[in-house]
Formats: sequence, C-alpha cells, structure tokens
Amino acid sequence: MRAYRLLACFLIVTALCPPLSAVPAAAQTPVDLELVLAVDVSGSVDPDEAKLQRNGYVQALLNPRVQAAIRGGPFGRVAATYMEWAGEGHQHVVVPWTELSDPASIERFAAVVAEAPMMTEQWTSISAAIDRAVPLFDTNGFEGTRRVIDLSGDGENNRGRPVEEARDAAVARGITINGLPILNDRPNPWGGAAPNDLEGYYRDHVIGGPGAFLVPARNFDAFADAILSKLLLEVSGVMPDGRTARDLVAR
Repeated sequence: MRAYRLLACFLIVTALCPPLSAVPAAAQTPVDLELVLAVDVSGSVDPDEAKLQRNGYVQALLNPRVQAAIRGGPFGRVAATYMEWAGEGHQHVVVPWTELSDPASIERFAAVVAEAPMMTEQWTSISAAIDRAVPLFDTNGFEGTRRVIDLSGDGENNRGRPVEEARDAAVARGITINGLPILNDRPNPWGGAAPNDLEGYYRDHVIGGPGAFLVPARNFDAFADAILSKLLLEVSGVMPDGRTARDLVAR
C-alpha cells in the first residue's frame, strides 16, 4: 500500500511540474546595440599612446552628441563592454557589460575605463581578440537589434589563427566587425617595419558583416576625433557609403 501511495504522489508532482525545457528563460533587456569596444594594447603601443586611446574613448562617451545618439534609438539604451587585447593570451575585459541609457550610467562606465590599471603585452593577435569578443555576447543579459565589435589597433595580425577565419566565424553569427586602424609610420619597438597599408589591411581582412566600415586615425593624436566619429556612426546605426567613413561626422 505504501508503494502505491508513493507512486501516486510521484505522478501528481510530475503532472504539476512542467519539464525543464518548458521553463521560460530569463528575460533579456532589449537594447538598440550590443557593442564590444576592443582596444589594442600590444607592445607597439607605448604607454603614452595607450593613454591617448583610453582618453579618446572616455571623451567620446562623455560627448553630448554620443549620449544623445544613445538615447535617440527606439529603446533609448545600448549595452557596452570595454576589452583590451594584445597577443593570443591577453584579452582583458576592463569593464563588463553595462547598460548605457542616461548621462549617469555613461559617466560611470567612462570613469571605470579611465581609472583601470593599464596593462600591455607583446604581439598582436586580432584573431584572438575577435575570438574572445564573440562569446561575450552569449550571456550578457541583453538582446540588441545589432551586435558590433569595434576593433582598434595599430598593426597587422602576427599571432594566432588567420584573422579572416576569426572574422568569418563572427560574421556567420550575425556580428558586425568595424575597424579603427591607427596609421603609424614609425617602426615598432623591436625594429620591425610599420605596416605599409594598414587601412587597406583592415578593410580587406578585418572588418565584415552587415554595414561594416572603418574609420582610420592618421596617428594616435587623431584617435579621439576618429573614435568620436566611429561611435556616432555605430550608435546611430548609420551605414556609410562604401566601407571607409572619412569625415562623415562634422564636428
């Protein structure tokens, strides 16, 4: 008799409890854009240049036009994370995924970027940076109408798998990669020659996906203007004519 009671209880509980597959997943916050800011801190970027890059992102985020663009989308918010990268083994998430929707949230994000310790490593693995950025979208708690990796750097891929393979894998998942090549004619600290045509390299081998474009910076001093233009285009969803955006955002 006791066995029959236990079986009856089991059948009742089974009927009342839905299978795990039927339990709804946790709701994700809708945003206009999921954005990975992926910034080169390889050995060819000296401490002053690394600081110029950081300051460029901070100033762009604090710019009223960028903040207005963030609030101007259908949802009025974007999700962003800030990652610095170098060789195959160095991809450091400086600021985790954060909802940016009002001046206070944007300023907090910018402050963490500005105040985080600076780290650099040798080599330049654009492919490893892309491969690290892609899974960041999977469990970030946001659902964007667009997914973008904003990748800036001053050199070509010299470690890891071919960058085209990483790019194509990201694009196959619906992710767009935009580029900000920092054009630089000085040799790297180990005597290697500077890239002959970094803008062309980024255009042909790095960027990809719907609406992909690049905004070249003439040098590190011009980085702040370039990232401002690039963020305005990315946040607003504007697709420039062609694959290179030059002076499309009037200051």
